[in-house]
Amino acid sequence: MATLKFSATLSKSDPQTNAVLIVGQTKHLTQISWEIIKGKLEPRVDCETYLVGVSHLHPSPTDSCSLWLNNATVAALPTKISRHNTPSRGHALTKVIKSCMAGGDEYIVVVCERADVLASACAVARALPLYCGKSNTTGFKRVVTVEFVLASSRGEEVLTDADVEAISVVAHGVRLAAKITDMPCSLMHTDAFLEEIRAVGDELGITPLVIRGEELEKNGFGGIYGVGKAAVHQPALVVLSHKPQGAIRNIAWVGKGIVYDTGGLCIKSKTGMCGMKRDCGGAAAVLGAFFAAVKLGLTENLHAIFCLAENAVGPTAQRPDDIVTMYSGRTVEVNNTDAEGRLVLGDGVSYALKDLKCDTIVDMATLTGAQGIATGKYHAAILTNSEDMEDACVQAGLNSGDMVHPVPFTPELHFSEFSSVLADMKNSVADRSNAQVSCAGLFIFSHIGFDFPGTWLHIDMATPVHMGERSTGYGVALLVTLFGSMSVNDLVRTTAPVSACDGMDTVDNKAAKKIRLN
Repeated sequence: MATLKFSATLSKSDPQTNAVLIVGQTKHLTQISWEIIKGKLEPRVDCETYLVGVSHLHPSPTDSCSLWLNNATVAALPTKISRHNTPSRGHALTKVIKSCMAGGDEYIVVVCERADVLASACAVARALPLYCGKSNTTGFKRVVTVEFVLASSRGEEVLTDADVEAISVVAHGVRLAAKITDMPCSLMHTDAFLEEIRAVGDELGITPLVIRGEELEKNGFGGIYGVGKAAVHQPALVVLSHKPQGAIRNIAWVGKGIVYDTGGLCIKSKTGMCGMKRDCGGAAAVLGAFFAAVKLGLTENLHAIFCLAENAVGPTAQRPDDIVTMYSGRTVEVNNTDAEGRLVLGDGVSYALKDLKCDTIVDMATLTGAQGIATGKYHAAILTNSEDMEDACVQAGLNSGDMVHPVPFTPELHFSEFSSVLADMKNSVADRSNAQVSCAGLFIFSHIGFDFPGTWLHIDMATPVHMGERSTGYGVALLVTLFGSMSVNDLVRTTAPVSACDGMDTVDNKAAKKIRLN
């Protein structure tokens, strides 16, 4: 597996010993003079060869040209993008890197504008996963060094040390999240996930709060306990809390951490069950993002809440028709044990409100198969009670490369799908053709309360969590960017959407705005 390093300057290297890929949009590649780039190519490639190679790039959507065997390549990203695509062309960048890498120690030179640096670094990270179970990779180590050239500066401006720290930390968070969701449940069970959380806590100087096993039932976490009680490894609610001095906001990120989802007694098909190790993708993203945000100096209170369970089949498994009492105090009639993610998240968001008194609550989950139908493979679906937050999240997605698209927020039209004559609600909809993604999110929100005066955001990233058979680490860059205006790091702060602060007002600030409007 590769060690990934980032640099603000171009070092001198020889393609014969270290392969090099130079990649960017053609308009940016043509801005960079030979004097800037020659140190990566000489003596194998001369100026004329390089310029001819660049001039022959005709991306449709991408293109590449070998300059010296397979060890020196120049590649172009798509020329045009639509308004719902990220300006960084991050998905294309990941694919180009995967197809052009030669193996061994090598260099990637990314030519881009400063605004796209963070998204580009995360795109590189997605091409270099940390986990591999193949026997012939044991002990194999290589170093991939990513060097940035800022296109608009024509070589006169470089990234600062703080900029490099930012992209290194966020890229590590992306790779950590992808590693957790790539690993099979035999290795990444709830106990192992807890150790990953503890490792991040140790590095940040934070001791996690852990409530697990029978203690969950004793303390009223009926959602998490019911889903995970049949598994060998106990379910758990785990909390990491960052409380900097002078903070005025209280933010919670709640992640769905179903380390494996068999569907429970409503068991999935043999093909539908494959890949369900990635059902902890929301919690993995929250962990990677929490590490990055705190490491880069988040100035507000931030609580990462991990709802960990394995939805296993066994003699003690939760049954359809069971009625469980959630941490919110509301009762749920289980009519589908394969709609388990909303049960664990319902407990998580309720804890964020009742115990942590959070005024901004974000839940992130691989929640519904319907998400892929609604918003596709590349865009997560978002649902929120705040128009400001919706706008900020869409912009953060474009800026970070973790793209999102809104779905309708209309509790008065959709929550009736969960009607139950025996309990406060059922956990699965009556009509699966009626806005499933919105309905699933509303189930979670109901355990905060539809009259919640703060800001709630639901992110359903069931499909973007992976590309093919590999995990993407989706969500890390999105959360870091969305809340980037609260960071002391300049690159993260300038990458954040301008309207983010308006979308995450405290309850007191919202009340003040209402008074002013009236």
